[in-house]
Parts: sequence; C-alpha cells; structure tokens
Amino acid sequence: MNQHTLSRRLERVAAHVPSGARLADIGSDHGYLPVALMRRGAIAAAVAGEVAMTPFRAAERTVRENDLEQQITVRLASGLAAIVPDDGITAISICGMGGETIRDILEHGKSRLSGHERLILQPNGGEQPLRQWLMENGYCILCEELLRENRFDYEIIVAERAGPVTYTAEELYFGPLQMQARSPEFLAKWQRLLREKQKTLSSLARARQAVPEAKLQDTEQQARWISELLATC
Repeated sequence: MNQHTLSRRLERVAAHVPSGARLADIGSDHGYLPVALMRRGAIAAAVAGEVAMTPFRAAERTVRENDLEQQITVRLASGLAAIVPDDGITAISICGMGGETIRDILEHGKSRLSGHERLILQPNGGEQPLRQWLMENGYCILCEELLRENRFDYEIIVAERAGPVTYTAEELYFGPLQMQARSPEFLAKWQRLLREKQKTLSSLARARQAVPEAKLQDTEQQARWISELLATC
C-alpha cells in the first residue's frame, strides 16, 4: 500500500469522503489516504494528524514527495487537537484503531467538532461502544460496510449529526443498517463469531471456574442475539 495504491479497506473509506471535502485524517500514519485523495482531485484540502513522531515524519515525507505541502497540512497532535477552526474541516476519517479508542478521540475532541462534518470511521473491533457514542451525541449512521481483508473483518461506519437518534441494543451490537442488509460478508462474520461465543461458553462450563456473573450473562446474551439473527436469514 502507498499513496498510489490504497488497501481495499482504505479504498472503501475513501469512497465515503465527499467530493471536494476538506478532510482531517486522524491517525494518518503515512498520510496515504489524504495524499491519494488529493492526487485524484477528490478533495480540496486536508489535515493529516499524528500523535507519534515516527508516523508524523512518515506523513510529512509522503506529502513532501508528492509536492502537496500547500494542500495538506501535517500536524503532530493528539486526536482532534490536530484540527483548528480555520481548517474548515467538512469530513473526518479515523481508521485502524479500536472502536473504544475512536470513541475516546471523539469524546475528548468534542469541542473541535462543528457538528457539520461527516465522520468516516473504521474501527478494528469495539464497534458497539462507538455506535453508542454516536447515538448519544446525535449522530445518525448513514452507511455501514463490512469487508474481509487478510483474514480480518473490518467495519466502516459513516455518520453525520442529525439530532436525536435511537438505536436498539441489538442495532448497536450488529449495526442498524447491516442488520437490514444482511450481506453475505455480514452473515459469515456472525457465523464465525457465534462459533467463538459457543466455544467460550463451553470452556467456561467445563472449567467451572469463577467467572463474573455479568460477563457470563453478557456472553450468553450475545450468543442468543447472534443465534436469533442467523435463524431469521
């Protein structure tokens, strides 16, 4: 993967960035996403934010090698602290982190959000607490994708603030739009996860070890939800 050829996962993220957007790519790593989009003429400007020095330098190098210093600003900052009002950001991408980490970035940086940005989020697990934050902060989920790459399942969640929104516990767990679409990738993912949940419950029963009751009940509930979902397909 480089600024010319994005991974399949980042290509799907790129597809959800509105044409002409002013993008903030938080945790930009090498800066491949904003550079690729700028080279294609798909965005007007970008900020690449990184909290660690090594990827920050890598992003600077990628931007410099593509002569895009005037269009892409690389900043060493934690989360949404990379954004300032003059950037006029209209889209924010946060990819390749746990859902809880993305949630915390959004929560800690709430003062930096105008409420008019599109959020394009690609969590590596932890989708449920991330969706919970979106719901609690008035963000409607516009699109959800699931793809499998290198034996990992990746979800992409696109959201915009739209006022009060309510999702059920099951919708927060599975994804409200994914529950409706029930793509082959979606069903395959949950078939795999059901087998994992059943193995976990079986091993806990055999070991008869002291397991917090709340954890056991949570796992049993998740297995039940998955079984019910697959039974209706």
